Amino acid sequence: MTDFVELWIYLSATPLFGLTVSLSVYVAVHSLYTRLNQTPIANPVLWSVVVLAGLLQMTRTPYQTYFSGAQFIHFLLGPAVVALAWPLWERRAELRYRAKALVLAATAGGSAAAGSAVLFGYLLGLPDEVLRSLAPKSVTAPVAMGIAERIGGIPALAAVFAVVTGMLGALSARYLFDRLGIQSPAVRGFALGTASHGIGAARAMQVHPDAGAYAGLALGIQVILASLTLPLVAKLF
Repeated sequence: MTDFVELWIYLSATPLFGLTVSLSVYVAVHSLYTRLNQTPIANPVLWSVVVLAGLLQMTRTPYQTYFSGAQFIHFLLGPAVVALAWPLWERRAELRYRAKALVLAATAGGSAAAGSAVLFGYLLGLPDEVLRSLAPKSVTAPVAMGIAERIGGIPALAAVFAVVTGMLGALSARYLFDRLGIQSPAVRGFALGTASHGIGAARAMQVHPDAGAYAGLALGIQVILASLTLPLVAKLF
């Protein structure tokens, strides 16, 4: 036990501590996820967050120390999102044929996601700045933070709402789709990407190539629509 503590103290002082512990935890939970036949409740992103947060809390490791190494993974989020365009390119003819229907579905889905969140928050008596932070909850976290700041919300709170929304979608989507009798991978993926952005798209990619492609498309459309419409709507209220 003493050797483990000494090893932890040594590692936590190195720049690559965050990267090492993040990869180690993710590989471990992903292995468990695979053994459990990829059941949504064992989502590796969810449990990686839980385990890492617990480790940092128990060892009293400052977040800044952790992020100094983990920022390399943060940097790779950009290329990872761009890589989602490749499955779309492979299906470009199909997407052209369905373009109008997809844009209409994305508009309806994004409006429902933002509108329902703000409405329920309003009925619960939440403060105005919290309501404005809720509006972009179905847009990927970095964009949600920018939108929240522009419309008078709290960027950090918007990021939390976005992550929680993505997690809930990734955990519950399969059961909800099965209950509704929705079997088409494309439809499932598009709905998941619309409601649960990047985390939902990552889950869809694991399930089926078509689901992942349409989830990535939905994610991109929501980013554009939310960035254009939410600031305009916010001015009316």
